[in-house]
Amino acid sequence: MCLAVPGRVLDIGEKDGTRMATVDFGGVQKEVCLEYLPDLQVGEYAIVHVGFALQRLDEESARQTLALFEELGMLQEEFGDPWEQAAAQAEADSPWPFADGPFAGEATAPQQAQEEGRP
Repeated sequence: MCLAVPGRVLDIGEKDGTRMATVDFGGVQKEVCLEYLPDLQVGEYAIVHVGFALQRLDEESARQTLALFEELGMLQEEFGDPWEQAAAQAEADSPWPFADGPFAGEATAPQQAQEEGRP
């Protein structure tokens, strides 16, 4: 899912002739294009979608929206580590009823031998 997420502008610069900003989304920082909001300033909030600042937003509305997204787990979904998310999804989709496979909790042959004092 792709959300339009409010973020706070931390700094502004230019990259390859395009006005860009570092934007903070509740602890996650991303580079954002400011071409649609050329007068946006450091410290202001904007709604960002797919890397573009689309609309200026007041601080209170931005904070409320970020808190709601955090509560719903949507910030993690939007900005979380994709590898971590894929691993969690694969585990959730696993056909095995046990977290560690079909024989969860059972000792392997080497573990059993070690427990019994055998080499």
